[in-house]
Amino acid sequence: MYSIKAHAKINSFLKITGHHNGYHTIMSRFIQLENLYDTISFVPCKCETFTIEGIDGVETKANTIYKAFVALSDYSGNLDLLDFFYHHKVVVTKNIPSQAGLGGGSSNAGAFLRLVNEICDINLETPILANIGSQVGADVPFFVYNYTTANVSGFGEIVEPFDEEPLRVELFYPKTKCDTALVYKTFKQNFFDSIEPQKFSHWKYLPSREVINEADNDPIVLNDLFKAALLAYPSLKNQTPKESLFSGSGSTFFKVLR
Repeated sequence: MYSIKAHAKINSFLKITGHHNGYHTIMSRFIQLENLYDTISFVPCKCETFTIEGIDGVETKANTIYKAFVALSDYSGNLDLLDFFYHHKVVVTKNIPSQAGLGGGSSNAGAFLRLVNEICDINLETPILANIGSQVGADVPFFVYNYTTANVSGFGEIVEPFDEEPLRVELFYPKTKCDTALVYKTFKQNFFDSIEPQKFSHWKYLPSREVINEADNDPIVLNDLFKAALLAYPSLKNQTPKESLFSGSGSTFFKVLR
């Protein structure tokens, strides 16, 4: 059996910088959470088809792991890869909540690509693997590079490591779940015309704590998607902990500990 950890992430800040070809561009700081992760294992079995266990309510073809498998197979043309998954199933031990802004599905895809690349001796360079991951989801390249902290920009394909002291955070999970596509759509329809990307461009050079202090710990300033999430899901307003920040498209909140 082969296993790998697929860590969650938070965004200490997330600013929308543009919109091209149907997708938003961003400038964000992604921070890997050391103590929150799913585990992806390749378990020996006789499988008639690509098999994923441990993720309920998602059809195989809609799963990010399956999409990563297809993208990698199409790129590499490696028949040994197909044979490997006739003899191994993918088992996911889930700890990262879904629709939470923590990157669970993207992390699963990124970790899957890294493990397959190693175990099946495909040996693609990380930038190529990240480019394959970008076909699955905008956040996947960050998880392929597996940096502890990084500035992520463009459509998510530009991932630059950032050296800073790790943030200690406490997470809060509202009952309300946020659909990423709906939050971005709500932002585009209601808030896109007021973006000021140049006003915040210097944030990528500052440690997260300095950015948070400069923004007076205001989740609306730090994360452009928070306003959109509140509009799309009004019940979130009554579930927002005091002095907390908003991760990704939600719905997870976090507090930075001293």
